[in-house]
Amino acid sequence: MQQPDKSKALLDPNLRRRGIYLLPNLFTTAALFAGFYSIVQAMNGRYEAAAMAIFIAMVMDGLDGRVARMTHTQSAFGAEYDSLSDMVSFGVAPALVVYVWALKGMGKLGWIAAFVYCAGAALRLARFNTQLEVADKRYFQGLPSPAAAALIAGLIWVMHDYGVNGSDVRWLAWGMTLFAGLTMVSNVRYYSGKDINLRRSVPFAVVLLIVLGFILISLDPAHVLFAGFVLYGLSGYAAWIWHRIRAGKKNHVSTPEN
Repeated sequence: MQQPDKSKALLDPNLRRRGIYLLPNLFTTAALFAGFYSIVQAMNGRYEAAAMAIFIAMVMDGLDGRVARMTHTQSAFGAEYDSLSDMVSFGVAPALVVYVWALKGMGKLGWIAAFVYCAGAALRLARFNTQLEVADKRYFQGLPSPAAAALIAGLIWVMHDYGVNGSDVRWLAWGMTLFAGLTMVSNVRYYSGKDINLRRSVPFAVVLLIVLGFILISLDPAHVLFAGFVLYGLSGYAAWIWHRIRAGKKNHVSTPEN
């Protein structure tokens, strides 16, 4: 049988493009595996490993889209696969991990809070997919599911570093779970950072800040990551309050005196 000419396959951009589609989906599969691994480790009582796996899933999820855009391998299959992976890694996994870690002993209140988070993640992803073409790229509507998952995973990781059991902070975990779940389906806007042009030159001070950020994360990843995502989770509400105050002042100024 005649073998295909490999040189033609290398020169044909269409054939080469079809072969590259595997690359971004490998990162998506890695994110999915990290989410599944987080659930397994939580069932085995290794909560620190479960929390770290969720953060690893975040890194893989952030890479798959960028790799697809860089290699021009975006596809409808990849978008759907990414959403399903996000639901497992940032919806089901954090809900199950925090339930086993802290909420299991709270009865109905515990599993209801976990379900609110899981449903919030599903609704958040569905709304994001349907509004992808019309939404303002600079902002997310509602807390992104990876950031919500980071709040849950960060809390577990920090408490583990202090030697605190989940049952000792069950109400804190309960409140954090509800906050993350409800904020995902809120209309509060969060800065996406998608308008940042990585190809544009930046001041040297920006490079130093980035290096400093990596140093801080390497010194104490649990506390730095958790603090960063807590601030991000609160930033949307702070911006909403600020805009409301400014809008109230403008309405007051524009109202004519009697």
